[in-house]
Amino acid sequence: MTTRLLVLATACALAVPGALVGQDVGLPIGTRAPAAQLQDLDGKSVDLGQYVGKRPVLLEFWATWCPLCKALEPSLKAAHVKYGDKVTFVAVAVAVNETPASIKRHLAADPLPFPVLYDADGAAVRAYQAPTTSYIVVLDRAGKVVYTGAGAEQDVAAVLQRLLGD
Repeated sequence: MTTRLLVLATACALAVPGALVGQDVGLPIGTRAPAAQLQDLDGKSVDLGQYVGKRPVLLEFWATWCPLCKALEPSLKAAHVKYGDKVTFVAVAVAVNETPASIKRHLAADPLPFPVLYDADGAAVRAYQAPTTSYIVVLDRAGKVVYTGAGAEQDVAAVLQRLLGD
């Protein structure tokens, strides 16, 4: 009987797309969004909390040099087109081998359709326990973590569809 339950549980786990259940990286599901001070690309202080608690939020910990971020970009842009009126998207640019000037140059050639904030001292990376770039955190309307994942294969649209009940 125990073997049959194990086989059934394994089959069920494999049947559920990973993008819908997260990857168990970074902040635990259900955690309230932590506070973090960032900068806009002009050096002005921005409280990440200003985006939380109004509507769902998608944060991507991102870098211009990150190949996984580049690979994830088309699905993020498509999800933004579909859900940008219901979900706030924010890119958190890590400070590793980045400056606001280098980010601005990159965005001039390859723009993102949502704000990019600069994590100059790593406050957001630490607060959100970002293990890598291409790390995504989705917060619900109440500011609780409902999804975390990393890598280029995340199905961002499916995560948002499930969250919004569309």
